[in-house]
Amino acid sequence: MNNWKRNVSLFLGGSCITMFGSMLVQQSVVWYITLETQSGVIMALMSAAGAVPMLLASPFAGIWSDRYSKKLIINLADGAIAFVTLLLAATFSLGFEHIALLIVILAIRGFGQGVQSPAVASFLPEIAPADKLIKVNGYNSSIQSVVSFLSPVAAAALIATVAIQSVLYIDVITAAIGISILVFFVKSAPPREKTHEQKPALREMSEGFKYIKTQPFIIQMMLVSILVNVFTAPAAHLYPLQIVRHFGEEPWRLMVGSLAFSAGMFAGGAIIGSWGGFKNKIHTVAFGVGAVIICTIGLATSARFGNFVAYALITRIYGIFLPVFNAPVMTMFQTKVDPEYMGRVFSAFMMLIGAVTPVSMAVWGPLADFISINTLQIISTAGLASAIFILLGSKSLSLAGKA
Repeated sequence: MNNWKRNVSLFLGGSCITMFGSMLVQQSVVWYITLETQSGVIMALMSAAGAVPMLLASPFAGIWSDRYSKKLIINLADGAIAFVTLLLAATFSLGFEHIALLIVILAIRGFGQGVQSPAVASFLPEIAPADKLIKVNGYNSSIQSVVSFLSPVAAAALIATVAIQSVLYIDVITAAIGISILVFFVKSAPPREKTHEQKPALREMSEGFKYIKTQPFIIQMMLVSILVNVFTAPAAHLYPLQIVRHFGEEPWRLMVGSLAFSAGMFAGGAIIGSWGGFKNKIHTVAFGVGAVIICTIGLATSARFGNFVAYALITRIYGIFLPVFNAPVMTMFQTKVDPEYMGRVFSAFMMLIGAVTPVSMAVWGPLADFISINTLQIISTAGLASAIFILLGSKSLSLAGKA
């Protein structure tokens, strides 16, 4: 790994380009369908089209990541998504425009992302030293925050000025650039030689779950991640509604809240990338959750008293500490999980988190129509506190968190 900095920089740079095109198209398609149909049913169908295929792909994606070259899987997923996007762009350019085709594309893209995500997460340990992974994950979080910030802005500008097929072509171009960088410039270690014969997919999936059961730190960290994702929802996902209810319906307030959160996420990724966290990663995770609890109380309090300046500032600080939680968790999996099972562990983890967030919102969302969001946020801190007790009270987590 003599050239690991070059490899990581090229990989993250190529991923940034690909991700920007992908999120640009994703946002543009969603807004296009919304403007064309203005239908709640279609909106629900869109959401399902993106989420369900991703969840279905995840278990098999982990198996493929453990069996085959992760670099190849990343490129094949990117290439397949770009190819079907190109076909759709050509179809629309010829005048055959239909909303159903866009929903099909969302489903295919969701499946492709489900295949790609475990491969990307388990590929980083192949190109970066174990003791640098937490910094790499921090910088990766910052890059994702920048893309998440810029892509909706660009999508809004494009969807208002050019035809949807022109936006689709952009994704094809960015995918081609990202694939080229990964193929020709990013060098990775040769695939590990398999010590066992290839088994049926369902059997390998079952062995992956059996491996997880034998690793207490994986189960406990998954439990902590579930608690954090469930109990950060009132602050992380309901803040636009909170802004409207407590500060007014002016669009600029929503924009400020969104920008503050994205800016915080970027800063947090950069901080954890340069700092690296405490010597024991579990202490860094617990510190991040504790800071989120304080910020959640601050959001509820500033909203209660109608102080929007304080609310925006706390929103930014809140965004800073999410990467402080996430980066060490990813690093622990990347350094402590047996490489033979890493893809399957990441697929199980991502599938779990992918399912938890919408399910929790199905509870918090309706509750917000009957109970003040401020109250829900205060209640949620109890769940976050329970995550800290698990983190600091578990011997297996403490052992796994050591460098």
